[in-house]
Amino acid sequence: MLPHSVSNEVPEHPCVSPVSNQVFERRLIEKYIAENGVDPMNSQPLSEEQLIDIKVSHPIRPKAPSSTSIPAILKALQDEWDAVMLHSFTLRQQLQTTRQELSHALYQHDAACRVIARLTKEVTAAREALATLKPQAGLVAPQSMPASQCFLFSKYSSLCCFVGMTPEIIQKLQDKATVLTTERKKRGKTVPEELVRAEDLSKYRQVASHAGLHSASVPGILCMDLCPSDTNKVLTGGADKNVVVFDKKEEQIIATLKGHTKKVTSVIYHPSQSVVFSASPDSTIRVWSVTGGNCIQVVRAHEASVTGLSLHATGDYLLSSSEDQYWAFSDIQTGQVLTKVTDEAAGVALTCAQFHPDGLIFGTGTADSQIKIWDLKERTNVANFPGHSGPVTSIAFSENGYYLATGAQDSSVKLWDLRKLKNFKTIALDNNYEVKSLVFDQSGTYLAVGGSDIRVYICKQWSEVLNFSDHSGLVTGLAFGDNAQFLSSAGMDRSLKFYSL
Repeated sequence: MLPHSVSNEVPEHPCVSPVSNQVFERRLIEKYIAENGVDPMNSQPLSEEQLIDIKVSHPIRPKAPSSTSIPAILKALQDEWDAVMLHSFTLRQQLQTTRQELSHALYQHDAACRVIARLTKEVTAAREALATLKPQAGLVAPQSMPASQCFLFSKYSSLCCFVGMTPEIIQKLQDKATVLTTERKKRGKTVPEELVRAEDLSKYRQVASHAGLHSASVPGILCMDLCPSDTNKVLTGGADKNVVVFDKKEEQIIATLKGHTKKVTSVIYHPSQSVVFSASPDSTIRVWSVTGGNCIQVVRAHEASVTGLSLHATGDYLLSSSEDQYWAFSDIQTGQVLTKVTDEAAGVALTCAQFHPDGLIFGTGTADSQIKIWDLKERTNVANFPGHSGPVTSIAFSENGYYLATGAQDSSVKLWDLRKLKNFKTIALDNNYEVKSLVFDQSGTYLAVGGSDIRVYICKQWSEVLNFSDHSGLVTGLAFGDNAQFLSSAGMDRSLKFYSL
């Protein structure tokens, strides 16, 4: 291959000029023509189109003689090694800098998370404090009680008198009881036609189970209730301190109500308002707006754990029991305690409380196995039912107004006749059976027992018609749907279950 006529080097893409018959590197000659328009050898006019390519195999250029000597090779290797070492040193420096930056960023992130958590806690506390001052759902704001109505309370007194328990309130309770008694007499002993028959009830099976209502980190649903006006709405209280309203039909949570500082042990759904109630060992009773999703009233009736909660038939008053040995009767609209009573002679904690369907009497269970019947108007203990051993865990009045069912830590359920004031039936359960919940259906035909499992008995015969063992933990809450069309249960396994045909 001839050398390039200009550079005297072997061209990579050779071409011939027909004007001077010289060989050129195409790249260089094209550049020269573009600038001058003539052949570089004889200055005759020349264009790129006139150039003729020469087809040759690409040559391999020999290395310079200086690169093939041993000293040159050693120098090249030394230079390469030095370059590699310098690059490695630079990478180590960059790695150290990146580590420091990452450490600083993680420290800042951790500090930011702590600040956010503290601020979130403060905001939550502020919202709860504000919520207690914002009445909703038709409830009036709490008014300061006049000095004449301030109660005198002492741990040594057997009766705490409140001027708030006025003759007007007592008359209101009496009028409601008269109406309810009249309605019960009209119904007589007839069983509603829509009521599920025992043979159909015995065919009930689990049809739904929901385990995502409460936190898995603190598992357990401790209580439940159904909305009387819409039994598709289910209310639960959990060990996670939350109150949850769940729609059975839509299978979704309507509201999660947060505010208690300890687990929630009692819940009640108001029969006519979008309002629910809850009680907790944090010694408070809270009134919640379901639509607003917030606490609208805090009733501070007790100085220890609230163990029982029951709503009066008027829908305006709450009965509560506590480990402070008192039961209290409170106005849900004002949050004021109207009366607070204890049995000074007994001096024992109360474990549960329940209104009689008429609302003029109620029952409480005690830690020393007693069931006490109280007259609300007179605020006096009118009857005692001994017989259990161990703390009473649950009591339930039948809608017929005659029967009282009680359970205690003695693996038994006792039935009491309120007319004769005596125990007429004892249902002995398995050894170590723990009774946690008792409930009659609205007609008083069936009695459900929850605890180690679920059992349903038909009243009068007191024979077992159902037995479910689907919960993996203790059953803590039971409720019948309208006319016993379904049975719902909640338990320590964090699940809410429904049973029907």
